[in-house]
Amino acid sequence: MKVAFFLIPKSEVMCLAPRTTMRQALERMERHSFAAVPLVDEQGCYAGTITEGDLLWKLKNTPGLDINTMEKILLKDITLHAKNKPVRIDSRIVDLLTLATEQNFVPVVDDQDIFIGIVRRREIIEYCADLIKEKEAGRI
Repeated sequence: MKVAFFLIPKSEVMCLAPRTTMRQALERMERHSFAAVPLVDEQGCYAGTITEGDLLWKLKNTPGLDINTMEKILLKDITLHAKNKPVRIDSRIVDLLTLATEQNFVPVVDDQDIFIGIVRRREIIEYCADLIKEKEAGRI
């Protein structure tokens, strides 16, 4: 089975640009209840994943940082602690399994590294659970 079967397309994924401010990121993440969001640059390429933890570390390590000064800090200037690796659209489900153990979602890119969507850990687990159920029922 290919990654494309599980893909949530970019049009349905909340993404942020590296030039988004820290405050904007916090507000959007709060509104959507996301703990991590893909970063997509001006060329449409996957540029990493920003997490709540990254934002908290920046807050902790920047004296005097408050909600107003967060408007001056761009996401591109925040250290990303998690290195969410993407997969290519033609990858197989087994390629997702290892990444999904460490990432809530796996970014998907085309052969030009253009971000095209994500595969959530939830769909991978549901797929594997269904396979186990089918095997236990003797249908595989």
